[in-house]
Amino acid sequence: MNDIKRHTLIRNWLYLNAILVFCMAIIGAITRLTESGLSIVEWQPISGAIPPLNAIEWNRVFELYQQTPEYKKINSGMSLEEFKTIFFWEWFHRLWGRIIGLIYALPLAYFWIKNYIPKGYKLPLFGLLVLGGLQAVIGYIMVLSGFVDRPDVSHYRLALHLSLAWLVFCALLWTGFTLTPTKKNVTTAATCWLGWTSLFSLFITIIWGAFMAGTDAGLVSNTWPHMYNGQLFPNDSFGIFKIFENEAFIHFTHRWIAAFTVLLIGSFAWRAESKFLSLIIIVQFLLGIATVMSGVTLTIAVLHQAGAFILTAFLLKEIYILKKPYITE
Repeated sequence: MNDIKRHTLIRNWLYLNAILVFCMAIIGAITRLTESGLSIVEWQPISGAIPPLNAIEWNRVFELYQQTPEYKKINSGMSLEEFKTIFFWEWFHRLWGRIIGLIYALPLAYFWIKNYIPKGYKLPLFGLLVLGGLQAVIGYIMVLSGFVDRPDVSHYRLALHLSLAWLVFCALLWTGFTLTPTKKNVTTAATCWLGWTSLFSLFITIIWGAFMAGTDAGLVSNTWPHMYNGQLFPNDSFGIFKIFENEAFIHFTHRWIAAFTVLLIGSFAWRAESKFLSLIIIVQFLLGIATVMSGVTLTIAVLHQAGAFILTAFLLKEIYILKKPYITE
């Protein structure tokens, strides 16, 4: 197999994994929005891939869930059938993580043994494997935070979990880009700087989105641009001193970081002459507004999370094509 075919094979494998991570982000959003994340008390990396198969096993896992703070404080009286619904989403979320691990690790081992990996790529590809394993550990630690004395996971750990997923997504795409023959665009250093600044601002916006999800801050207000009663600013003036804890200020901050990010990415898209990127950032911003105004309706909120990852992919691609590629034909 010649170099071009090997590069194409590895690039497509990386893109496949990026798509799987994207799907994982959507499944994770559904899991969070349906309050399903604490339904599975046990952590069984191997046997946990198989769901309960009989009534005895269903009753056993349901009894374990009944001992959690979430059941006692929020879902007391939940039926077994209702429990099966939230159990499914957490089980499916964990199963998808296992699938990603296998689809990444097994081909990587094959490429390594067959010596298909280009020079300089072994360490980055192995590093991505390590990050994937770390993501699973962080997910486990995140879930543990909801079993102590609160009926919810720590929004800090949720933000860390989502942030690492986003970074893995970016790393998979960027590594794939470097294996893609791409013509270099004529640009200025200022445009490149604006692109990286836009990406960082988008990252901060996504972190605050995780804070929103983890604290249910999206339910604080269902109007835009005013938060309530014609006010742009939250009522609790002292909440600003707890900007990472106060739901109203988390909501307020996410709104205006997002608005600033829209301006940055819009400016970069204009300088890079990318009409498609301009369209995506407008759609994503409107989805954010719709999420708030709908009272965080499941479908719209999931589309908003999906939009964040789609926007990331196209922004990253525009940034990359401004730089000289590593592989050329």
